[in-house]
Amino acid sequence: MNRVEHLSEDVTLYLGDCLDILPGLSADHVISDPPYEDELHAAVGKINRIRNDGQRTVDVLGFEGVNADRSDIAAACVEASSGWVILFTLAEGVRAWRDDLQAAKAKWDTTCFWVKPDSSPRFNGQGPARAAECFVTCWAGTGYRRWNGGGKRGLYTHCVNTGRQGEHPTEKPVPLMVEIVGDFTQPGEAICDPFMGSGTTGVACVRLGRSFVGIEQDPKWFDLSCRRIADELRRPRLQLEPVAKPVQEAMQL
Repeated sequence: MNRVEHLSEDVTLYLGDCLDILPGLSADHVISDPPYEDELHAAVGKINRIRNDGQRTVDVLGFEGVNADRSDIAAACVEASSGWVILFTLAEGVRAWRDDLQAAKAKWDTTCFWVKPDSSPRFNGQGPARAAECFVTCWAGTGYRRWNGGGKRGLYTHCVNTGRQGEHPTEKPVPLMVEIVGDFTQPGEAICDPFMGSGTTGVACVRLGRSFVGIEQDPKWFDLSCRRIADELRRPRLQLEPVAKPVQEAMQL
């Protein structure tokens, strides 16, 4: 059964399947970390090791890969967004996401990269380890694309184990999501994350003064998101007075 939590006027969280809930929602942007490709899920648990943050890797992720539902997810995200659609994926999934997002009438933009300086090495020594993940970007709105980065490159360097809560197996670090939300969205805009997980994107949105709508189908992670975002809402905020715009005085002749 679906459940809705209104944590504040600007934060609403839904427990349920995003493909059931997204059609009734609209947002300025969709930013999310959907499940990765089936091939990665099949490989999880084959190497038993300790992560850099001291926690053991999981044997199963607890959810299915994205292959079967990718086209439906892409269409629902594009329909719900009036601006950016930003989705994390492995390099192997970039082409498939591009094709499905374009089929949903989004304007493809580019692929950005999250570089992970502390990512785990490949312990069997049979090749290089993954040092980065991708996120694809497309524009689902009208008119020109808008963002705050000017000519900035789409390269985001953040350690995996800095700014993590630590329970969710595929959690993104808060500093990474703060930078992405800050680059692609404006204060007061509404951000939707249809694969909320442990709520990191919601934490970043609250921290930066964005509204947030999150969807998560696993009750365990939904409850964790509620706790994390509620904790962030309770944090004191520095209130700054708006800076007056300079006025050009008349020239004295």
